[in-house]
Amino acid sequence: MRGRGVLVGLVTLATALGVFAAPPDPVVEELAEACEAARRFWEVPGLAVVVVRKGEVIHLQGYGSRRLGTNGTKDEPVSPDTLFPLASCTKAFTSAAIAALVDDGQMDWDDPVRRHLPTFRLSDETANKLVSIRDLLCHRSGVGGHDLLWYRAPWDLDESVRRIAEVPLSNPFRGGYQYSSVTVSAAGLAAANRSRGGWDELLRDKLLTPLGMTAFAFTTKDAKGFPNRAGGYQGGDGSVGVVPMPEYEMAEPNPAGSLFVTPRDYARWLNFQLNDGKAGERQVVSAKQLSETKQPHTPIRLDGSLKGQHPGVTQMTYAMGWVVYDHRGERVIGHGGLIDGFRVLTVLLPERQAGFAIFANRHQTKLNLALGNTLADHLIGVAEKHRTNWNNEFHKIDQQETADKKAEREARAKARQPNQRPTRPDDQLAGVYFSPAYGEATLVLGKQPEWRVSTFRFPLEHWEGNAYRLTAGLFQDDLLEVVDDKNGLALLFRGMQFRRK
Repeated sequence: MRGRGVLVGLVTLATALGVFAAPPDPVVEELAEACEAARRFWEVPGLAVVVVRKGEVIHLQGYGSRRLGTNGTKDEPVSPDTLFPLASCTKAFTSAAIAALVDDGQMDWDDPVRRHLPTFRLSDETANKLVSIRDLLCHRSGVGGHDLLWYRAPWDLDESVRRIAEVPLSNPFRGGYQYSSVTVSAAGLAAANRSRGGWDELLRDKLLTPLGMTAFAFTTKDAKGFPNRAGGYQGGDGSVGVVPMPEYEMAEPNPAGSLFVTPRDYARWLNFQLNDGKAGERQVVSAKQLSETKQPHTPIRLDGSLKGQHPGVTQMTYAMGWVVYDHRGERVIGHGGLIDGFRVLTVLLPERQAGFAIFANRHQTKLNLALGNTLADHLIGVAEKHRTNWNNEFHKIDQQETADKKAEREARAKARQPNQRPTRPDDQLAGVYFSPAYGEATLVLGKQPEWRVSTFRFPLEHWEGNAYRLTAGLFQDDLLEVVDDKNGLALLFRGMQFRRK
């Protein structure tokens, strides 16, 4: 691990009173040790943590490196003023901005979406008539993830939202939880139509400026203007060292995930949330409408891998831009963020008037979950003898997930019939396929099989029959199937269907 573990940006917590100093807070003293221990344990290059309690910032500190040195250059340290992408933690900003519009009488949570975004459509007729702003924000519209509608898509955000109409509902309308970033984007675009400018102007006018936040960006291009900006990393699994990860380009403001902020400014956001919508004495958003964003709406089933990732949690519900769950019997309101090279976590403990945020620059790390539980234990006041070593606990979870995936691959390989040939020659199966939602997808067969879809190029190997395995990339090891039936040829992949043109 190349991070030096240099602690930077330490906020002085003991306040001088004449010649006397306030006694140190044992909880605060423990936070830095826990954060640096977690960073080293999870091999994360850089980390920033901000903790607030009762309106005060009690911990604001950077750990390790925002960028690792190369070719003899020095590592660049993380500080409280390092810019990080929030990814899906942006969603709570969008719901708070809509709360401000509800205060102003310009919108209502239960307004039909098309009242504010006339181009919006769902594929189901009943859902299309009834879908509301609230439905989009609490993930109960029935629209599934469909991340390829937006992730590295070759079209703009308006087109991503328009294409929602072309995907079948994954759940019955208002019949269950289906996380979907693109529906939150739609809610943000609807809100932007009620403001003077775009979604970014809405956030700036209604939230960021009133809160006193000054260091932020809405696109990757704007973020690159900040010299103190974190770089993202991947790897570090024991066999491969930590290496830079190509940046995800956010070309336009996106209400579901494009906001960049610094930990120092984020402290203002945390205090605003814990202080019933006030920034100091100014009421930025009414307590009533801000509270509405954090009311449980859509139950989340804690089964399978999701249950394994949240040990000790007994119930979890999605609100509007927030997840409501329990930790050691206390109510927690939080949300995670994940984008290429970064992981972010926001946690509010309302009964303790406390909250924190964790910013890490390593892809897919479980540091945020482990450190999040550790910090919650400290703020709740769990006695040391009753604390869980969350780093070890989540390491076990990580190992089990790896073992489960390996066993699944081995079982599939054992059942494989590689000598089962495709139903047609390669030159008949290969070609261009089309989906109204995802556009063209090209299947290339022969010496170098490949599947081209959106902006991706996935290398393939023949698996069995009409099935092909993706051998690298985002969906490595998944199977792509060619269906050959009375309706002709079609490609099936993760619930997506492409018909032969």
